[in-house]
Amino acid sequence: MYKDIVIVSAVRTPFGRYCGSLKEYDYFDLGALPMKEVLARVDVPGDQVDEVYWGVGDTSVCKDVFTPVAARQTLIKAGLPPETPSVAIDKACVSAMSAVHLGCRAMVAGEIQCALGGGATSFSQEPQIVRGLRWKGFRIGDVKMEDPLFALGYKDFNPVSVDTDDVATEYGVSREEQDAWAVRSHQNYGNAWEAGKFKEEMMVLEIPQRKADPITLDIDEQYRPGSSLEKLAKLPGIYGCKGVTAGNAPGLNDGATAILFMTRGKAEELGLEPLAEIVSMSSIAISPLRMAEGPAYAAMKALQSADLTLDDMGVMEINEAFAAVPLVSLLLMGDKDKGKATALQEKTNINGSAIAIGHPNTASGARLIMNLMYELRRRGGGYALGAICGGLAQADACIIKV
Repeated sequence: MYKDIVIVSAVRTPFGRYCGSLKEYDYFDLGALPMKEVLARVDVPGDQVDEVYWGVGDTSVCKDVFTPVAARQTLIKAGLPPETPSVAIDKACVSAMSAVHLGCRAMVAGEIQCALGGGATSFSQEPQIVRGLRWKGFRIGDVKMEDPLFALGYKDFNPVSVDTDDVATEYGVSREEQDAWAVRSHQNYGNAWEAGKFKEEMMVLEIPQRKADPITLDIDEQYRPGSSLEKLAKLPGIYGCKGVTAGNAPGLNDGATAILFMTRGKAEELGLEPLAEIVSMSSIAISPLRMAEGPAYAAMKALQSADLTLDDMGVMEINEAFAAVPLVSLLLMGDKDKGKATALQEKTNINGSAIAIGHPNTASGARLIMNLMYELRRRGGGYALGAICGGLAQADACIIKV
């Protein structure tokens, strides 16, 4: 359990669709947008940031593919002093939440007082890959190009959708339940956006166009207001899945997030009002085949560390890596009792999650934290729990208090 670590600013870009409005943003420029904005919102100069922890899942999108030191290039683009140390973290979808976790650990150790955590992902900038030409002595014939986004997963393992589908079947989570959860995500997001709930966390972008006026982007492009059970029912399973489809999974999205957090003493020194307190965080790993269970185990570890229960949580978010993930995790958190799981659903993902918002994977963990934080502030306070799984079944969770 942490003590006196507070969030003072948190912001993200709108999340773009695959090859959508953010497709031409350079990776470092994309990450620099919220990194710069999170400081500007509270008028904190960059030299007050002791370290930057940054989620980076795929460096092949960078101009410098080989060791691009992506966190460092991004912070320099954002105008932070070149003397600022940084760490790039690759834990797939868990990365941005782990970035905050590592900063908290450094504060507990007494090494730093102020950190910036978050991450960026650009699926639209993902290149095609040609392997082996360097040493195969290619002279004639066809060249095979590889798309890293096809059957997204890991070469020595199943696609993550297949593993999730298998675990969902084991838990008795049906295709119909997954589709219904996906529709709910879009409906909840639409209601939240109409209510202005994302204005606090989302910076508005003016995106230049070559032969037209700039486009104003103030909404997440993944959102599909016309989503319905009838439409989703027509979609086939992906990669042989029985329940997981393109409709009850998130898209391949572009976006970036940033959170500025520090010791309470540092916030007082700078005259800043804390927005939330970070109560506890956890990182876990389980069998690589059982990713859908990961958020539940991470959540239970964070709750145990904080000596709190699910009943103490006013609102929760379990990232929708697939609709099956929150459905499975809530069943596990509810002792596999469907009644308890259904009750937990009522306070989970109330503003939508990755299916509707989008999932630029190494940025999403920080998005959960800020969305829950602003929701608690609108409610007048309380506790919130966020949990997210990542590739090959790692998971993180975070409990915050307002």
